[in-house]
Amino acid sequence: MAKQFDRIEDQHRTFIEEQHMFFTGSAGPEGRVNISPKGMDSLQVMGPNRILWMNLTGSGNETAGHLQENARMTLMWCSFTTRPLILRTFGMARTVHVNDPDWSELAQYFPAHRSARQIFDLDIDLVQASCGYAVPFMEFQSDRDTMQKWVDDKTDKQIRDYWLTKNTKTIDGKPTGVPV
Repeated sequence: MAKQFDRIEDQHRTFIEEQHMFFTGSAGPEGRVNISPKGMDSLQVMGPNRILWMNLTGSGNETAGHLQENARMTLMWCSFTTRPLILRTFGMARTVHVNDPDWSELAQYFPAHRSARQIFDLDIDLVQASCGYAVPFMEFQSDRDTMQKWVDDKTDKQIRDYWLTKNTKTIDGKPTGVPV
């Protein structure tokens, strides 16, 4: 049976920090719903009702586009090890881009990354813990180095050009607000 909380409790924070990946969910008022896996050192629990997530360059930029029209966001973690647990946080998020006044303040919580597109600042109003009895066991081997190799092979201009061609619009044609 699922249990709801109005805040991230200490045991939730510990669970989040133990996970190697998380999933994001967002949707605009119309169009497609986006669910995306994320990893690397890109998420920080800032307090009982706040999470920061630094979003790195990817093949799409759906979440940023959705937040332009609808600030709802869900984050989810699954245990693939001994403890069967699924944890979700629900809330409203705002997007902070590199040219926004509070970028430097928020970016200090993450390792510097040349392909950082935006930071999502999530205000959490509900946390839900549920069983993960059907989630398979899997072993973590390592983080992928593919993103870093891709970035290392590009100039800053080439990364911005990629954003221009791949990240300024959602798959539904909505603007993402990414600066190019």
